[in-house]
Amino acid sequence: MDQAERWPALLRDDEGLLEEIQATLTSRVQGDPYSSDGSFSQNLSSLPKGLRAMAATHWLDISLTLDSITWHFGNFGEPALVAQTEEGLLELGLDELAWVFREARILMAPFIDQMSPEQPPDELLEKAGLGESGDRIDRKAWELADLGTGKSAIYDAWIRYARSSPELVFGS
Repeated sequence: MDQAERWPALLRDDEGLLEEIQATLTSRVQGDPYSSDGSFSQNLSSLPKGLRAMAATHWLDISLTLDSITWHFGNFGEPALVAQTEEGLLELGLDELAWVFREARILMAPFIDQMSPEQPPDELLEKAGLGESGDRIDRKAWELADLGTGKSAIYDAWIRYARSSPELVFGS
């Protein structure tokens, strides 16, 4: 049996494959990504390497669409999930975005416990004299994450990865 027979999603167009990946994530990923107790990242640890990378980077894609990379750490700043997100970006071949994520992580580390709707990251950074640094990192992340016409670099990487290593996404 060849690879295409084992993983019919590979034969689909990009949209169909992305839907297959999202359905797999929905059925396999358990827990609350907003939790700070490490339980969500612990649940991700049992997934195949590629699916784990996708589950961790999904929340970054949401943050880049709705907020910013600096704000991401206020919602998803649990240390093990942050580590899995960075590892996931690298696993998916998004090295430059991983570098920007690392920069944002280092910048935001002192502020994670202080961030809230009343204390947004831009205000905290501004008070600390780091507003320009945060703005630069946010702009770079948005630039790397947006392929234009509503396409996401992260989801595009999921599709490439699933086609090249389906066993690391869908299992063997």
